[in-house]
Amino acid sequence: MGAWYFTGFSQALADSGAHWYYNWLSSPGDLKAPARVEFVPMVWGPTLATDANLSQAKRSGRVLLGFNEPDRPDQANMTVEQALALWPRLEATGMPLGSPAPASGAATPGGWLDRFMSGAAARGYRVDFIALHWYGSDFSNAAVDQLHRYLQDTYNRYHKPIWLTEYALVNFAGSPRYPSAGRQAAFVTESTRMLAGLSYVERYAWFALPATRGWATGLYQPGARRTATGTAFRAAD
Repeated sequence: MGAWYFTGFSQALADSGAHWYYNWLSSPGDLKAPARVEFVPMVWGPTLATDANLSQAKRSGRVLLGFNEPDRPDQANMTVEQALALWPRLEATGMPLGSPAPASGAATPGGWLDRFMSGAAARGYRVDFIALHWYGSDFSNAAVDQLHRYLQDTYNRYHKPIWLTEYALVNFAGSPRYPSAGRQAAFVTESTRMLAGLSYVERYAWFALPATRGWATGLYQPGARRTATGTAFRAAD
């Protein structure tokens, strides 16, 4: 799952049953995890594709995540050409390497990821798996099918393993922003069951471990107090 520091982080991560986590950085920093929980480093954006940062990533984990939502101006904000120019630096780590994770439109012909993957193939660059984000604004029972369709469409386009590195029910464009706690918890139960049945989905990560910074999707309140969503996630494991 995605995580940032909050009081009780280590206890919450251990209680959740998660097998891996990341923090959008190249090292875990102050996020101390149980030995059985794997940290996965990321090169978030262009200014972080430095020798020092890439060396830190190699020391911190065994798999590397690529750029974070480069298709959004408020995130990594990269052109496809800029990402392709920097990609050999990430490849040179020798680590299994995930694609840049677009905010949306991963399977769209001519979209950001489609152009990146075409450019990478033309240049002979290595992309070992596709990283995706998905946030559902339809809080009905149809949400799981909508997520499934997005994953299937993406797999059909690239035929590579998928890591779903952020997902939850959130309506960024309207109100209410979040479903009820019960509906979010039910979605965790339904979606994890669906994901477990997809052979091409290697890993998934809920957004996020902490229910802080105003994120009602979180699994734990400070002090490692489980939310209803956290209880559902723990049971799904």
